[in-house]
Amino acid sequence: MRVLFLTRYPVEGASSRYRVFQYLEYLEAVGVSADVQSFMDTSMYHLSLSPGRTGVKIWAALSATVRRLWALRNWRKYDVIYLQRELLPFGPPIIEAALRKWGAVLVFDYDDALFIKKASRYNRLATALRSGDKTRDLFRLVHCVIAGNNWLRDAAIAAGAERAVTLEVAEDTARIPMHAAHSNENPVTIGWLGSPSTVKYLRFIEPVLQDLAQRYPDVRWEIMGGNHFKMSGVNWQISDWSLDGELQALACFDIGLMPLPPEDWAKGKSGGKARTYMAAGVVPVVSAVGYNLELINHAETGFLCETPEDWERYIVQAIEDADLRQRVALAARTEVEQRFDPAMTSAKMARLLIEVVDDVKKKS
Repeated sequence: MRVLFLTRYPVEGASSRYRVFQYLEYLEAVGVSADVQSFMDTSMYHLSLSPGRTGVKIWAALSATVRRLWALRNWRKYDVIYLQRELLPFGPPIIEAALRKWGAVLVFDYDDALFIKKASRYNRLATALRSGDKTRDLFRLVHCVIAGNNWLRDAAIAAGAERAVTLEVAEDTARIPMHAAHSNENPVTIGWLGSPSTVKYLRFIEPVLQDLAQRYPDVRWEIMGGNHFKMSGVNWQISDWSLDGELQALACFDIGLMPLPPEDWAKGKSGGKARTYMAAGVVPVVSAVGYNLELINHAETGFLCETPEDWERYIVQAIEDADLRQRVALAARTEVEQRFDPAMTSAKMARLLIEVVDDVKKKS
């Protein structure tokens, strides 16, 4: 089987890295030959994370569009065209419709509530080009929707998807070293890992963090990927995200935070941050919303929080009790190894793609 993966981002982009790139070597091992074309190259990806420079961004988008269309020139040699998010980040799915009409087998993969329009932090033009209706059109257009969680799968089915399945995101523990044994011999580090577009969610628990920073002056506070984020009363140490730097940060974190807003958009999140904490043996303290409820066994592989009092209670417990942190860290790491192995997920993906192609052939 030959598959053309069309990703939104290069490997630096979390959704493309987790939904496509990490599976490639395993797919090759089970007979799936994969070619990948990313809409954004590395320079465009970093450009997209910075404010302003609208003219440069428009030119980059035009260049990316030409590259994307050129990648489709030999589409007939592929058994499946796998869209990690949409084919183009603007305009109606005209090309996708044409490809299906001409006989292409189309799969649409998503791990975020793309049918809910969210404003871009950096670019008004990007906001204007976004459309939830386009995502719903794609649900109905492709042969199969692959969703990062059951809530996203059910949304695709409700919108009229021909076929929709859940494929949970894998986490490669071979890439992430296990945290050193937790102890309180050194200051505890509380960390957050993510991107400039999501660091704002730390504001939801800002009063709690400010109070804890006063009560525990020896605690260290670190953010990787939050750009220029600041919080009065909390001495956050900020570093830029990189693939290697992520591993260094996780080795330093003892407790990992993942607050989310109490809205439907949060239900579309597929637990990436929390699962990465778990894989690294960092104790996840997260919002009790959406997929987090399926991912975390409360007080066993992490802590689920609904109220400010929950956030304070469980962070305090984790700060003060190194033995608790160690028990949770070991259980969380084991959970990821057993449930989210990328080889296992890749095998599921390969079987699914074969089934989709066979079904299309039977109906044609």
